[in-house]
Amino acid sequence: MSKSVLVGNVRIGGGAPIAVQTMTKTDTRDAKKTIEQIWRVYGAGCEIVRCAIPDMEAAKALSEIVKGSPIPVVADIHFDYRLALVSLEAGCHKLRLNPGNIKDKEKIRLVAREAKSRSVPIRVGVNAGSIKHTNNVSNEVVQIALEEVKILEDEDFRDIVVSVKTSDIKTTIEANRLLRKACDYPIHMGLTESGPLIQGLVRSSAALLPMLEEGIGDTIRVSLTEDPEAEVEAAWSMLETVGVRSFGPTIISCPTCGRTRQNLRGKLSEIRMALKGVKGKKIAVMGCEVNGPGEAKDADMGIAFGATKCVVFRGGNMIGTFDTDEAVRILIEMAKEDN
Repeated sequence: MSKSVLVGNVRIGGGAPIAVQTMTKTDTRDAKKTIEQIWRVYGAGCEIVRCAIPDMEAAKALSEIVKGSPIPVVADIHFDYRLALVSLEAGCHKLRLNPGNIKDKEKIRLVAREAKSRSVPIRVGVNAGSIKHTNNVSNEVVQIALEEVKILEDEDFRDIVVSVKTSDIKTTIEANRLLRKACDYPIHMGLTESGPLIQGLVRSSAALLPMLEEGIGDTIRVSLTEDPEAEVEAAWSMLETVGVRSFGPTIISCPTCGRTRQNLRGKLSEIRMALKGVKGKKIAVMGCEVNGPGEAKDADMGIAFGATKCVVFRGGNMIGTFDTDEAVRILIEMAKEDN
């Protein structure tokens, strides 16, 4: 089991649930827009949010952002250690330092001492793209991470989280396996630069699901060239897929075909939005009479759409046939009642 680290009011590692993270995509210097985006990702299920700190203006804006955020805020620091010091003064809940571009040991020690005085953890976040490497990338990113961990430990700093990310699936998996064997600090997992929505989801799933199955990882971010809400939804979906956490119901739905006579996508979206936070249920939303009744019966509850009517099921039994809007309402009410 990994060690436990407290990030604001969220505990990671030590057997705590795997925490879902994302990163804001606003200009951090615009505190108002950044806070608004944080509230949106919070509504989607985000538990820790990271903000880029490219300059002093952004670092100073963190004070307002932290005060307006409903979840812990991480300051993402590159190149200039002074940005970390100002971010700490602004009240950030965690720092992310990149060993690939902040290499002066004395400056790292200075940040560690200041973070320790404020009980703020540090993530040692190695990205393969930030370092010079040979063919053995997985081993090298781990070694670089451990070297920085040693610098922090020499300052008696132990509130450490570690990540080793690459844009290659196999390398990322191997690096995290090596890291898990080499230390017991919490691991932040992710595949960096995974790509646009569909490609990014496929690539991230291929990298992260095997690690989750092996018990590697204490906090997760799915990096996508997409709105951060999509990253949060993807992370929750992965955790639900391997059965380690649940943010909402497991919804099975058909892909639709020429037999579908109603707007299944629209109704599915309506059902999903209404049932956010309803956990532990398997709900079938099916588009026609071919597989619909059978799949719906296998779920805790479900709905099968016909041309103008819908059949609603619960516990394998048919409740009745209803007009579409009434059927959807009944399904939603049943799911909420059982929660």
